[in-house]
Amino acid sequence: MFLVVALVLGFLVPWPWNLVAFLVGLALFVCELVFWHRRVRGYRKEVGAQKLIGQSATVISSCRPDGQVRVSGEIWAARCTAGADRNQRVRVVGRQGLLLIVETGGQQATS
Repeated sequence: MFLVVALVLGFLVPWPWNLVAFLVGLALFVCELVFWHRRVRGYRKEVGAQKLIGQSATVISSCRPDGQVRVSGEIWAARCTAGADRNQRVRVVGRQGLLLIVETGGQQATS
């Protein structure tokens, strides 16, 4: 953001002050980069199927034992050893590659 301000001020402000405004904006931009780098570098990334474990899902294709579920708007292949019917709510308890392991919760999902 400060880089854009520095560039705009570099073109809009008259001569000696445009250089000063550009250098101040550039210095603020570098400070902003350092701040955000220190702020986010320790956060662990949560991506992929491991993020889905523990979430609730809706069965869209009967799992007897294999079927499909919708989790966070995505459709995943799933396995439920107890069996689950269409529109039933299940909980993701594990995964094997791209196959989610789910358990029944006994509730029907509302459309």
